[in-house]
Amino acid sequence: MIGLWDTTGNEVVKALAAERRSAGGVASGMALTLIVVVDEKRVREAEAAATIAAAAHPCRIVVVVRSDFERDRNRLDAEIVVGGRLGPCEAVVTRMYGRLALHAESVVMPLLVPDVPVVTWWHGEPPVEIATDFLGVVADRRITDAAQAADPVAALKQRAADYAPGDTDLAWTRITPWRTLVAGAFDTTQARVTEATVVAPRTDPTAALMRGWLAARLGIDPVWEPTDQYPRMREVQLRCANGDELTLTREDNIATFRRTGQEDRALPLVRRPLGDELAEELRRLDADQVYAEALGATAGLTDLEQRPGQRVHVWKDPATAQRAEAGVTAHAGATARQ
Repeated sequence: MIGLWDTTGNEVVKALAAERRSAGGVASGMALTLIVVVDEKRVREAEAAATIAAAAHPCRIVVVVRSDFERDRNRLDAEIVVGGRLGPCEAVVTRMYGRLALHAESVVMPLLVPDVPVVTWWHGEPPVEIATDFLGVVADRRITDAAQAADPVAALKQRAADYAPGDTDLAWTRITPWRTLVAGAFDTTQARVTEATVVAPRTDPTAALMRGWLAARLGIDPVWEPTDQYPRMREVQLRCANGDELTLTREDNIATFRRTGQEDRALPLVRRPLGDELAEELRRLDADQVYAEALGATAGLTDLEQRPGQRVHVWKDPATAQRAEAGVTAHAGATARQ
């Protein structure tokens, strides 16, 4: 590992090239560049997940930690790892302070692997509008996680309002095992589904997307039955036109599948590590039309997949926004005291 403190972007590029030469063939044939936007307190967690994903998809990982926008002096610290603790991949962990943090692209762009796709993953709450973050605009694929938001279901609806082809969310990835089991239930029948119920907490984004997926695929309006007894989606119930009922109920890492006229079956339904979820999303670098349809149904929007795939960067200064918000709050407080 090479550590560079209070350095420049040019020095980081030089150090990475030198480390690659000394490492030989440890990292070659890169399939993509993975940009990880994360807060300092979650860097190690993000690194661990990215390392798992990179084992399946050789890539250069560029971790971006931005903080203290209002600091008077700009500073860039960087760690460069080729092989080592992150396995057979290349990684550059950059920490940006001051106004430099608002222009992270000036450091990141020279670090992108030439002629391969770029994926940006926000391990935390993403921008309200991805166009306000150049690291999202430059990416071919953008991965968010609505579960990290204060109101996950509202965050999903915002993802729909801000959607462009190439976007995805890890809440969608987490229901892949559910969707696989539900779809597999119809391998031996052509019965039409007329009603569906999803049992889950009101704040579960996976349940919102499951409901949207069922609505988009089956042309029905599934019922969301709220529960406070379980931390995440508990059950999916389907009722068919021929009278059959199908129920998939999760209990820990096992799902019990019940169907009218058949014996109950126990099927695996394991909560996967974050790295495995990330690796699944890196398997495809084109737009996910099925996700777009499910997200649109969740938010009550249509034709998301028809939107332009390219975003135009919209400059936004969070430091200025914070000061403006503080000013409005102070004015409101003064008015209330008068």
